[in-house]
Amino acid sequence: MAEEQTVVNLSEMLPVTIYNRQGESVGTMEVDPADFGGKISKRLLHEVVLMYLCNQRAGTHSTLRRGEVAGSTKKLFRQKGTGNARVGTRRTNKRRGGGTAKGPKPHDYEYHLPKKAVRAATRMAVLSKILDKQLVVLDELKLDAIKTKDIVTLLKALKVESKKVKNDDGTEAEVQVSLYDKTVLIGLEGRDVMLYKSARNIEGVEAWPTHDLNAYTVLKQKYLVMSRAALDALRTKTDKAIV
Repeated sequence: MAEEQTVVNLSEMLPVTIYNRQGESVGTMEVDPADFGGKISKRLLHEVVLMYLCNQRAGTHSTLRRGEVAGSTKKLFRQKGTGNARVGTRRTNKRRGGGTAKGPKPHDYEYHLPKKAVRAATRMAVLSKILDKQLVVLDELKLDAIKTKDIVTLLKALKVESKKVKNDDGTEAEVQVSLYDKTVLIGLEGRDVMLYKSARNIEGVEAWPTHDLNAYTVLKQKYLVMSRAALDALRTKTDKAIV
């Protein structure tokens, strides 16, 4: 029963708004959830993201234990007759400068889930972005030169989220927030060097080819931005083509 509660099954077509480079809506398209597996498993997404995070750990942490710290192993003073509590070596973890009891040592955290599960999680991550209205589709996304300013202008023009703010008189008003103030993942149709180099210097923005996307990279950024051609290419890929 617990597993059923963490799985969301989708069957109805999901509408997606299409924007131009000026941030204006130019139409809509419908996405079939079946193209991305048709369901979202929160448990699987959690396990796959945890796997990616563990695999990024260096595992080089190391502490000195009582057998590795400097100091004599001689008993500090005799057991009886001093009136003090009994003690042993100065290397014990009970004393300042002593070793650590059961401290961490270099450890390899890497592990891998089945490939089919990882591929399914990637599709689920993209589907969750569509369901949460966090997928922004552009009619086209091309640059003629490497220019970070063009990507900044594009992100500032895309205002797909609003928030409430209080005025000086105490009343509330809604203001539009641009994607420039959010974390964004730009899905490239291929290995587009122009787009990649133009976006890599912007804080909170990442650019990845769609065939290199994984569940962690998709979920880490709040919004997923891609062209309609990139989304169509992603929808038509087979299970083995989505890493």
